[in-house]
Amino acid sequence: MSKIRFYFGMAAMLISVLACAETKSQTTIMNAPSTDVVSEKKTYVEFDFLTHPTKKSEGGFQTYSWRAVYGLKKGLEVGLNGTRTELIDLQPIVELQPNFKWQFYGNEKNGTAATVGGIMFIPTNNRPGIDTFGMLYFNASKKPKAKFAPRITGGFYGLVGRSKGQGERFGVIGAIEQPLFKKVSFVTDYFSGKNRFGYVTPGLVFTPTNKTMFAAGFTIGNQGRGNNAFYFYIGHLF
Repeated sequence: MSKIRFYFGMAAMLISVLACAETKSQTTIMNAPSTDVVSEKKTYVEFDFLTHPTKKSEGGFQTYSWRAVYGLKKGLEVGLNGTRTELIDLQPIVELQPNFKWQFYGNEKNGTAATVGGIMFIPTNNRPGIDTFGMLYFNASKKPKAKFAPRITGGFYGLVGRSKGQGERFGVIGAIEQPLFKKVSFVTDYFSGKNRFGYVTPGLVFTPTNKTMFAAGFTIGNQGRGNNAFYFYIGHLF
């Protein structure tokens, strides 16, 4: 299991700008992609930790991941993620995730934006049920002009080259980002489907500066309590 970093065609996914309007560097909300992109010639780096805090013999796991996203040009970002998931057996699941996202529409005056993106999931070791495949997605968002109004995001995703028997290949994406204070937001995002991406993840996002952010949440699987986990990350814009 890994935190999802989604983007269209071949590659990624982290917060939103609601807690701090100057922080327009994140490319996902919690797990779901946002309609934000990293600014041109800027780099966003993030570290994540996901844990189901029980004994591994009882289904516990930990996922450690890093992510780097670069603003290639206005409206276009490219990135690379790496994840390592430790389960009961000795061999961890290690995966590389090249990605991209293109904001093809953005209108700050009326608070709307739309993106397409993709991510490739490439395992670096051989395990049953772990294959190489891609995710493509489209999403759009709307934020009213009121200072503490929520931003609402919706879209859909599809999996390309996914092996049969690994769950649904298509689904919807949804998210709500509600500012609570100037530098704190409550966020919830959702992927439909009974597959490795099917989760709802509520949490809090903190932006102590306009370049640094961290978040804590709880991700709830669409198929059984054994998939639930605590989720933490910290990110910085360079």
